[in-house]
Amino acid sequence: MSKLKVFCFGFGQVAESFVKKLILEKKDLDISITSRQETHQIELYDLKIKSYLFNNDKFDRSIKEKIKDAHLILVSIPPINGKDIVASYLDVHFENMKNCRWITYLSATSVYGDHHGDWVNEESITKPTSQNGINRLKAENTWKSLSNKINFPLQIFRLAGIYSNEFNILKRLKLGKVQLINKKNHFFSRIHVEDIGNILFKSISLFKNKEVYNICDDKPASQNDVVDYGVKLLKIEKPSPIKLEEVESEMLKNFYQDSKKVDNKKMKFSFKYNLKYPSYKEGLSYIFDNNI
Repeated sequence: MSKLKVFCFGFGQVAESFVKKLILEKKDLDISITSRQETHQIELYDLKIKSYLFNNDKFDRSIKEKIKDAHLILVSIPPINGKDIVASYLDVHFENMKNCRWITYLSATSVYGDHHGDWVNEESITKPTSQNGINRLKAENTWKSLSNKINFPLQIFRLAGIYSNEFNILKRLKLGKVQLINKKNHFFSRIHVEDIGNILFKSISLFKNKEVYNICDDKPASQNDVVDYGVKLLKIEKPSPIKLEEVESEMLKNFYQDSKKVDNKKMKFSFKYNLKYPSYKEGLSYIFDNNI
């Protein structure tokens, strides 16, 4: 069997989780990634991976050939100043991607905006309120247009709030870095990064062109509920709530601006996937029980 050639634009925790899953499942891989550093080589789980320079105004010319030969392309770089730099690059430097059978653009559920605590699915109105959501929706439309223009296979994953063994509310609670705002009817959805990696892997064999999927767990909840569960595990006092007007972080203000419950039925049905962490309770319990 020939090598599976994978190219990742960006290499954050989601891309790393996907690559880790590929390494666990496949023995013969050719994986390339990008970063904002000069081209160099890294090693991940005993696999040598070439990291190519790619940023807003400078890129390694070798990327062009790697893209032309890639079977799978994962795009996890967020918009920069409202512009999707990967889509812009492909639009200008496109070569016939003869091997490509899967391009996944990682978007965010912020594209839905505020639905006052109601459920949203992939057919719901997108009415982003935050700049991040506005930029993400614009990027989605750019990718859809580009896919039609140069005819490549595309799926879009709208990711809910990501947590992981390294980045989670338990660590923030222990560090005293959780700001709790009591806001009625405020719901949000989340997803453990390991589940994202697993779903990306499942989607390789179950890919459908031009589809959009919500990627989230089964249990939307308020921040208050998640904090309650975290302090119960840690046996510490709950942070005192503050008023929304007292929050300085723009990101946190945006978080409390939108309220919605994100439906994941399409994801589970399409990819025949049972979540490893169906809710924050399983995810945080695993992190706590394993002293992560």
